[in-house]
Amino acid sequence: MSSTPTIHRVLIIGSGPAGLTAAIYAARANLNPLVIEGEPSSTSDQPGGQLMLTTEVENFPGFPEGIMGPDLMKRCRDQAFKFGATFITEKVTKVDFSQRPFQVWVRDTRYIAESIIVSTGAQSLMLGLEEESQLIGHGLSTCATCDGFFFRGQEIAVVGGGDSALEEASFLTKFAKKVTVIHRRDTLRASKIMQDRAFKNEKIAFLWNSRVTKLHGDGKLTGIEITNTNDGSRSNLDVTGVFVAIGHRPNTNLFREVLTMEENGYLKTRSASTYTNIDGVFACGDVQDSTYRQAITAAGSGCMAAIDCERWLESQHP
Repeated sequence: MSSTPTIHRVLIIGSGPAGLTAAIYAARANLNPLVIEGEPSSTSDQPGGQLMLTTEVENFPGFPEGIMGPDLMKRCRDQAFKFGATFITEKVTKVDFSQRPFQVWVRDTRYIAESIIVSTGAQSLMLGLEEESQLIGHGLSTCATCDGFFFRGQEIAVVGGGDSALEEASFLTKFAKKVTVIHRRDTLRASKIMQDRAFKNEKIAFLWNSRVTKLHGDGKLTGIEITNTNDGSRSNLDVTGVFVAIGHRPNTNLFREVLTMEENGYLKTRSASTYTNIDGVFACGDVQDSTYRQAITAAGSGCMAAIDCERWLESQHP
């Protein structure tokens, strides 16, 4: 006869900046949070989130000398553990939020909790090239705000044709000598105002009807192969940085038909809070933020989620 699982006060799904900050705050509130942090083999919701794929982080407050992304996440995890959070390095495979206490499964193992904080993050859509895993953080990036500073005076490329791509390209001209926007068609999807700004910027060039088909470099990006989408001809472009800006996908498949989502798949939260449509379930970080997508804003919303969660639990047990 199997024993009834322990009912946890707070269960946190995901362990990027949002999840770990939520864990720190919840642990300091004596809620003993259980964090199911993801699995190392997963490219979407791995422990530590997207910062595990980042080399140096220079824009996180408190680290004027910079800090490696994995080191920052380890410090956050250690801090949460110190205050009483427990961790399971697995991937959640199923949830049931239809009644309280809530149920979460890791394969055949069931966990029960009075409240849930969802912080599964988002992933940048990539080009699908074999060399990406070796060069991410070494010339290949998905975040101009995070990494643009490292490309001062260099020639770099941005892949994409929407508002995000042109925003990245414009931002990168503050640092780079030249930015080439590579787009697979001959017209952009970006808004007219963004196009006008980009076309007027002397540092931005455009490579139309083109896609990146190979990344060159051994340990560090040295150039890219371009294939013309009309005639299939190939050429090389000598750049030291490539920023992929073809979109993001929130890691919300687990919550489809469970939690209310925006059309783009991001979880909906009530205005100025982290409450989802289900009382006792909260969402924070990139899984519900399609605008800022920064480590510091994710951490801030993780703090909000823990405070919202603590107050909600108190209201259930006055």
